Amino acid sequence: MAKKVQDPGLGEDAITTAKRIVNKDGSFNIKHLHGKTGISALYAYLVDISWTRFFCFVFLAYFILNLFFATIYVFIGVEYISVEPQTFIVDFVNAFFFSSQTITTLGYGAMAPTSLIAGVVSSFQALVGLLSFSFVTGLLYGRFSKPKALIQFSENIIWRDFNDGKALMFRLMNSKTDVMINPRVTVTLAITEMDNNEGYQRNFYQLKLERDHITYLPTTWTLVHEITEDSPLHKFTEEQLKTLNGEFLIMVSYYDEAFNEEVYRLHSYTFEELLMNVAFEKAFYFDEDGYTVLDHRKISHTEKM
Repeated sequence: MAKKVQDPGLGEDAITTAKRIVNKDGSFNIKHLHGKTGISALYAYLVDISWTRFFCFVFLAYFILNLFFATIYVFIGVEYISVEPQTFIVDFVNAFFFSSQTITTLGYGAMAPTSLIAGVVSSFQALVGLLSFSFVTGLLYGRFSKPKALIQFSENIIWRDFNDGKALMFRLMNSKTDVMINPRVTVTLAITEMDNNEGYQRNFYQLKLERDHITYLPTTWTLVHEITEDSPLHKFTEEQLKTLNGEFLIMVSYYDEAFNEEVYRLHSYTFEELLMNVAFEKAFYFDEDGYTVLDHRKISHTEKM
């Protein structure tokens, strides 16, 4: 008989149209309202987002700042930054270039403030530039120094024959070339089921794994949950499994030598990502010199049983 576990902090209330709890990137699929904002929250956000989005924000902020100060220089008059007035477009472009040189404290010498007001504005802009680039430098350091578990999961979770019965399996590997030390895995199953009041609630079950920790992981690791009478999935047929509204919540933690501390990674699978009666292909082999070759592209490859 499967035993429920206490709510791990996700809430037991549910609806049939609820989104998945954990996204593919390991973030929680939660919208926050009226949360605290400030420099600390902004810093944490910019450290965690993707590199593409981070550089887009940096370039956008750089462009907007220069656009703002270029407008001021045009309003003051470009003749006060050593430029001969021409058309509005040309004046604005020259003002933008002067602003770019000022905010980066670069300065080529061709343009320079020649009035008190232009000198005050350019001095203030130089201060803004120093503070901005210091902030971005701190963000870059934070992004590189923050421990991150670069773990690659199989795209699907599989259901297959195992030990005269059935088992649920998924696979993971380290995306880096170093070795994961003492990796541990916990899997919590969240199933949305009808309650006694004809409403819906989430029920949580801790899945028992064949092995939930190993000493080190240089290649791949296939996690196995055998379907016994104690499994919460024992009562469902294969057809019922395909229609279940549930999610497998996975947390992996291990000691990372590069950061000299323990790191973790969250992941999840829904029943829509469940493949029936297939097995994972081997992702590593031996070359002619006897070396073990690990093919990261095969982490999700399966074959018919």
